[in-house]
Amino acid sequence: MNTPPANLKALGKKSLPDSLELEGQPYRLAAILKNDFFAVTGRYESDGRSVILKVQRQASFLLIPLRWIGRILAAKERAALTRLADLPGIPKLLGEWGGTGLIREYIKGETLADVVRVDDQFHHRLRGLIDAIHARGMAYVDLEKRENVLIDREGRPCLFDFQIAWYVPRRWGGDLWPLTAARRWFQRGDLYHLQKLKRRTRPDLLSEEERKASYRKPWFVKLHGFFARPMTRLRRRILKRWDPERKSGERGRLAPF
Repeated sequence: MNTPPANLKALGKKSLPDSLELEGQPYRLAAILKNDFFAVTGRYESDGRSVILKVQRQASFLLIPLRWIGRILAAKERAALTRLADLPGIPKLLGEWGGTGLIREYIKGETLADVVRVDDQFHHRLRGLIDAIHARGMAYVDLEKRENVLIDREGRPCLFDFQIAWYVPRRWGGDLWPLTAARRWFQRGDLYHLQKLKRRTRPDLLSEEERKASYRKPWFVKLHGFFARPMTRLRRRILKRWDPERKSGERGRLAPF
């Protein structure tokens, strides 16, 4: 696999640190799991324990400073992990690093994109996890990517990437219109993408009405696609030049979590 140019990487020409310290314990970099425009993620090990360091964008792009975007994304993810800390299937936030980096719990498993079949209860449990997130006044938003759904060693669903999750605190007007309307749209989008995931992985468990619903794309999902699709296609064309062998999944992801 060819290497993308530095300006398409979150840290530019820099790399993740070879080691980090957490609660007085040194950890060594074991693997880089993902390295794309917005973030780079690495797994660190120490005496049989693993943690994840995810660092958001720090490098400039075309001479435009973008570290501020990295700080915003890191703050969003930190707030989400903190708000959902007591839910099963959500990795624990363990620390911060370098202004745009977060250290979190490592959950061993495979992503939904890497398995052929899940058990009969998986999607029921995943729906329960999404319902619990919604009950906290949030929306996950990024369920369209099967790579964002992790299956742990016991077959339970886990969600680990909250980079674009929707959450606006009450003190910032999160309980006022139109932010409440936006939250409901994003939550409906989550439920739509849940049906799509179920159709793609366990269509035998869908009722006829659920199957039909999985094809009824909400208008706001269509609107998002209308504006986002041209940029997505451009990004994929650029990345395909440096990663032509990628057959499936998200370019930039090097290994499952």
